[in-house]
Amino acid sequence: MSGTNWWAAGLCALGGAVVFQFFGNASHGYVRTDSLVWWWISQWLDPVAETEHAWLIVGLSGWLLWRNLQTPRRALSAAGASPRAVVAALVGGLLLHLLGYAVQQARVSLLGLFLFGWGVLALGGGRRWGSAAAFPMGFLVFAVPLNVLDSVGFFLRVGVTDVAFHLSRAMNIDVIRNGTQLLSPDGSYSYDVAAACSGVRSLMALAALSLLLGYLSFRAWWARALIGLLCFPYAFIGNVARILAIIVAAEWKGQRAGEVVHEWFGFLIFVIVLGLVQLTVLLLQRLHVASPPSQLLRATEPVCNIIRYKLAWRVAGAVVLMAALVAGATRWIDARQVSARTGVKLAADGLNPAALPDAIGLEWLGQRVAVTPVERELLPADTGFARMNYVSLRDRGQQVFVSIVLSGRDRTSIHRPELCLVGQGWTIYSHATHRFNWPGGADGAVPVTLLRIEREMTDRRGSPVKVPALFAYWFVGADRVVASHWERVAYATVDRLRHWQNHRWAYVVVQTHALDGEAAALARMQEVLHGTLPSFQLHGAGGDSAGF
Repeated sequence: MSGTNWWAAGLCALGGAVVFQFFGNASHGYVRTDSLVWWWISQWLDPVAETEHAWLIVGLSGWLLWRNLQTPRRALSAAGASPRAVVAALVGGLLLHLLGYAVQQARVSLLGLFLFGWGVLALGGGRRWGSAAAFPMGFLVFAVPLNVLDSVGFFLRVGVTDVAFHLSRAMNIDVIRNGTQLLSPDGSYSYDVAAACSGVRSLMALAALSLLLGYLSFRAWWARALIGLLCFPYAFIGNVARILAIIVAAEWKGQRAGEVVHEWFGFLIFVIVLGLVQLTVLLLQRLHVASPPSQLLRATEPVCNIIRYKLAWRVAGAVVLMAALVAGATRWIDARQVSARTGVKLAADGLNPAALPDAIGLEWLGQRVAVTPVERELLPADTGFARMNYVSLRDRGQQVFVSIVLSGRDRTSIHRPELCLVGQGWTIYSHATHRFNWPGGADGAVPVTLLRIEREMTDRRGSPVKVPALFAYWFVGADRVVASHWERVAYATVDRLRHWQNHRWAYVVVQTHALDGEAAALARMQEVLHGTLPSFQLHGAGGDSAGF
């Protein structure tokens, strides 16, 4: 390989491999590893992460790189990255990883890994490799787990349910809608448009395949982007067709027929979406709206280095030095102590929140709820807990569950409750915001996210019944109270970057059934909070924000 920079690129790759393998992952809550790569692969193996399509994405990225190198476009030998872009990718990739490590966001570090990887290929293989690897390395973004899609999925569920309901009524099919549920008036069938029916689980894979079709079919980037974005409305159409087919089958042949369609129609979603995308590609090509890819030629042109051979070794030395500094910086971050600042009162051990009261006046009796062994095993060891189930002495059927989870060093002590609820068998059919009054009203109100949830249980006779409930949660920081998971993430990120420390956030939950109506359930929750809030929370919605 004389005349190429592969040896210098290999030295850069070695320095980067050490950083990403041994100093790559800062959060050990669920995947206890220092390796960013293994953290990433573990998401592919975890069904809960719903990232199984990553195997396909990584394989396609490798094939695209091979294809571009074997049959590059005529323009590839002339186009390519500049020396500044290569150096920026190598150094910027390491710095982006350091940012992700500091805020305990492995997904940010993965973006740094992809950027660094492109820089290595461009340095070693020159302009042809840099151009050939640009899209395949960017394509790997679709293999990054994005939990934010769970929130998007809720709105997709609502939209799919609404459109399917109105189309059913237009077809003279009498259907009752209850949140994300569609029911027959005579009780012959009942379906809940769950997360799997919203299309969110297949959305990333469909978006990736749609973008791939655009990349292989067109040269203009606007046309490629358009084809990639069309998967979103097409996925919505496909899932509406799925729900409508279930309703029609159930109306015709009953619940079992609808279940059969539900089980098998999921595979057809890919056929519908990709079929619509391909039809759009053919239409654009027939109308000559966008130019097709240029003539493909076998790569026989000589290697054209982006950085001169001798200078490449200097760049490699600087990158290795930068990698060593980043590795040292991660250890310095790890050595920083978790801030003792917290917005809740602490027990004598300094680890757990202060114990909740055993009783609230003469109206409520508290029953302690133990932390399960599974929670102890999954969550970091320095996670604190305080839990109580309050039973009304007026009516023992009225109960309110109160839970406080206090984070430690690792941000994975706290996660979005929507994930746990779905895993426990609950269906979330509505989100809302609410404010609970602080006792006495002196410190304002407590903002919360209110989830209307439902789960199927069996009564004493063994018959299935739907049990509605209200689930309220909020997060208490050292200086503020927020109702949103994303607000907490944003403030915690700023805190880590400003002070290189993270104070301990508390995640508070209040839950009760809503069999007697939402108004009665909210009043019950408010009554219990009047007797418990002063015992554990230091401030209401106000609070000093100087720490940020």
